[in-house]
Amino acid sequence: MQLKVKLFTVNKRFPLTISRGTTAQTTNVWVKILQDGIEGWGEASPFGVGNTSQSTDTTTTHLQQLASVLEPFHPLQRQQIEEIFTKQQIPSAVRAALDMAMYDWLGKRVGLPIWQIWGLNHQIIVPTSVTIGINSPAGAKARARDWLQFMDVRLFKVKLGNPDGIDADQKMLLAVREEAPNLDLFVDANGGWSEEDAVYMCNWLADLGIKYVEQPLPRGQEKSLAQLKERSPLPIFVDESCFNSFDIPQLANYVDGINIKLMKSGGLTEAMRMVHTARAYGLQVMFGCYSDSALANTAAAQLAPLADYLDLDSHLNLIDDPFTGALVQEGRVLPNDLPGLGVQHSAFAT
Repeated sequence: MQLKVKLFTVNKRFPLTISRGTTAQTTNVWVKILQDGIEGWGEASPFGVGNTSQSTDTTTTHLQQLASVLEPFHPLQRQQIEEIFTKQQIPSAVRAALDMAMYDWLGKRVGLPIWQIWGLNHQIIVPTSVTIGINSPAGAKARARDWLQFMDVRLFKVKLGNPDGIDADQKMLLAVREEAPNLDLFVDANGGWSEEDAVYMCNWLADLGIKYVEQPLPRGQEKSLAQLKERSPLPIFVDESCFNSFDIPQLANYVDGINIKLMKSGGLTEAMRMVHTARAYGLQVMFGCYSDSALANTAAAQLAPLADYLDLDSHLNLIDDPFTGALVQEGRVLPNDLPGLGVQHSAFAT
């Protein structure tokens, strides 16, 4: 199995601000594996959560080091390859890119899309939320209008946890509600609240009909989720607090759902494990993204029939996405019928 790595830079149409900062541009990694004349594609995008940071440089270095290690292996030797990843403590974004690429290779080899190989029903995929980052009330209203003009929006996810405090959060959310009074709203604080602010906001948001609150407390304060769950009338999802299936048992009694991201989990294989683990504990499931292009989001869309909620919108906010893949219909991100992940490069580059 030959491994090739190529960097590509993507720019957001609208910079995204969350409680930890603003992102306008990222340099992502396009991974290609070659076996028996068939290419499989994957993507790694940089992200940081608390003390965990996976940069483009780190990802590229690991991939370059793995090229010779993986050369004797075939893409179908997934168990052996995963053992190598675990033994060498390969970062999750690197694993995600290679895992995607091996699935893409498999689908192309047998001539079927991945969702169909798994026997999933893509007709039941729910609409994706689209994100409004932290902004002034006027800026948030303008961003909502932009989304509504761009596509058939069914759900807004509003980023809260403003460094200026919960008063700023409230004003911004009310502005979005005023601009889109008939749409369901979800809220993601990205760990930007204290426990007391989270209790207050959860009760305030419940009165407005908000559907759930995501990551109200910072990563590292998971023990406080127990007290918050007792005092919150809203379902609580975790994102930054939950990387993979090993995290779920420790969180299950304190939350209502988890946000699965391929870069955190290490790819589709672990994402599927997370789905089954979460269901075993009676938890709901969401799929999300970082600054991913259509390549990674189309990969996540292969699992979308298993999700209660979707937040796969990052590629929709890019002005120079080099990939095309998943379709957008009636607010839903749908995998197509092409073999593998169903992703094409704009220049059909190889």
